[in-house]
Amino acid sequence: MRIGEKEMHIRQTNDYELVAKLNKAVHDLHVNLYPEYFKEYNFEEIKTFFQKNIDKEEFTFLLLEDGDLPLGYAWIEIRNYPDNAFKKPYRSVFVHQISISENQRNKGYGSKLMEEITEIAKANGINKIELDYWLNNEIAKNFYKKNEFVKYREFIYKDLAF
Repeated sequence: MRIGEKEMHIRQTNDYELVAKLNKAVHDLHVNLYPEYFKEYNFEEIKTFFQKNIDKEEFTFLLLEDGDLPLGYAWIEIRNYPDNAFKKPYRSVFVHQISISENQRNKGYGSKLMEEITEIAKANGINKIELDYWLNNEIAKNFYKKNEFVKYREFIYKDLAF
């Protein structure tokens, strides 16, 4: 697949250091939108987090590169929801994060990652991709709307004063 001048490709990765570096773009966005929840980006802490999680069987990390230049990643999980007294069983691909380098946004890279995630879901016989995003993240809201995601549940909260 060609985007721009180089050859764009997506591959699975377990390079936790690279994922930690690529995480900075999405993490800084969250810090700016929700400083009451998110710590400032700390490469060493985030690298350690990804080092502990990148090889877990349920997680897949997809690296997007243009030529040999890493531009972003997606962190996904295949989830199995069991049958219970209230709900029917189902499976989904849950998208934990998508991060595209800030200077590479709006070039189709995120959509290419979503296409790859869709192919992974289909290959596993899964017909649902799920995710969540922070309400004030207009970039995410517009991106997922453009990619035909629909809202089916809302997560709400109430702050208590005491």
